[in-house]
Amino acid sequence: MRVLQAIADDPGRVDMARLTKLLPYPRGTLYRIVAALIAEGLVKEERSGGMLQLGHRLIAFASKSWESSDLRSAARDEIERLRRFSGETVHLAVPSGLGMVYIDKLESPRTVRMTSRIGTRVELYSTSVGKAYLAALPTDRRRETVNVIEFRPRTPNTISNAADLLAELDRIAERGYATDNEENEGEIRCFGSAIRDRTGVPVGCVSVSIPLHRHDETTAMKIIEELKAVVDTISRSIATFA
Repeated sequence: MRVLQAIADDPGRVDMARLTKLLPYPRGTLYRIVAALIAEGLVKEERSGGMLQLGHRLIAFASKSWESSDLRSAARDEIERLRRFSGETVHLAVPSGLGMVYIDKLESPRTVRMTSRIGTRVELYSTSVGKAYLAALPTDRRRETVNVIEFRPRTPNTISNAADLLAELDRIAERGYATDNEENEGEIRCFGSAIRDRTGVPVGCVSVSIPLHRHDETTAMKIIEELKAVVDTISRSIATFA
C-alpha cells in the first residue's frame, strides 16, 4: 500500500530510483513489490523512462467504488443543478494523499470543455477543490499538510510556497470558497467549495470551471452563491450517513 500511495501521489514522475528515496525498503524488496504490482495490472511502467503510474486494473477497482460511493450518490442531483444553473463544467473531488481525485464530472454543454476526466488526480495547491479542502481543515492540520507539499508551478499564476498558500487559505476559510485563477491550467478559472460531514470535517469538494473568455464578475458571483448553496445541501444530506 505504501508503494501504491507513493506512485499515486506523483503519477508518471516516480521511477525505481525515486521510490528507493521515498520509501524505507531495501532496493531488492522494492523491486519485488513493484514487479508483483505490475504483474497484477495494478501498476504500469512506461517503456521509455521507466516512470511508474497506477495500472488500469486498479483504476477499474476504484471506478466500482466511486459508482457506489455514498458521497457521489448524495451529490449527484445537486451538482446536476449547479451545472444547469451555470452552464459550465462541474467536478466532484475527494482527497487522496496530497492531492484530490475527481470522482464525478458533468461537462458543460457549451463548445469549450475541460480535458479532465473521472479519476484525474490534481494538486492541493493549484486547484480550487484542493485549496477549498485545505481551507476547511482545522488550522493545525492545515498547516501540517501545507508544510509537506512539494510545490511545482503549473502556470505562471501557481502559488509556489507554503507562506503564500497559508495566507490564501485564511482568506478562503473566511469567505467560504476558493478560486483558481489560471493556476492549474491556462485560460481556465475555477471556483470550489468544501463538503463537510456531520462533525465539520471536509470530505470532498465541488468546483465550477469557466473558460476565461466566458468569465465575467457579475455572473461569477451568482455561480459562487449557487455553489455554496449546493455544498451546504450536500453537507446536510451526508450528515445522515452512518
